[in-house]
Amino acid sequence: MKRTLDQILAYHCAPALAGLKPSNLVSLSREEFPDLEERLEEYRRLFAPRGVAFRTMCGCGRNLLVLVYRPAELERALRAPLSAALLKKDGYDAGEDLGAMLDRLGRRLRAEGDFPHEIGLFLGYPPEDVAGFQRHRGRNCKLCGHWKVYSDVERAKALFRRYDRCREYLCARLAMGMTLGQVFRAA
Repeated sequence: MKRTLDQILAYHCAPALAGLKPSNLVSLSREEFPDLEERLEEYRRLFAPRGVAFRTMCGCGRNLLVLVYRPAELERALRAPLSAALLKKDGYDAGEDLGAMLDRLGRRLRAEGDFPHEIGLFLGYPPEDVAGFQRHRGRNCKLCGHWKVYSDVERAKALFRRYDRCREYLCARLAMGMTLGQVFRAA
């Protein structure tokens, strides 16, 4: 059975769509969705009044990497002192606005062909865990879930459970025949 774009977005982006997290990242297939750019424009219009944006970060021939985010929450997360310090260390300017930071991240994604470590900050991971990931080169984490945890395990477990429940709720509504638009208009 072919997955719908609503199902993919619900599964990978439920916490950002529901406001539990500043952003989620999803890879979408142009082959699976030949009209992908037009569909993304529909989502932009549908979710903009709810404070959610869709931004293509990079695209290779077959896929688009799309950031689903809440601009105000993401900017707040990136301006937190430890996040700002980590971003500065990775070459981001303290005075850059969110758009410029996302442009820089997109360039780094395209140039490196891999995920730069600071992407965790853009995905709302605790900056202590991003710093731990960088320091330990991805090894020796205390817990591995939605991200590798190096600091507060109990807080991370609670967040993981919230994110999972949110995903389950949203996917269940779609399984009942609702669309993302219907779920969020009813919310």
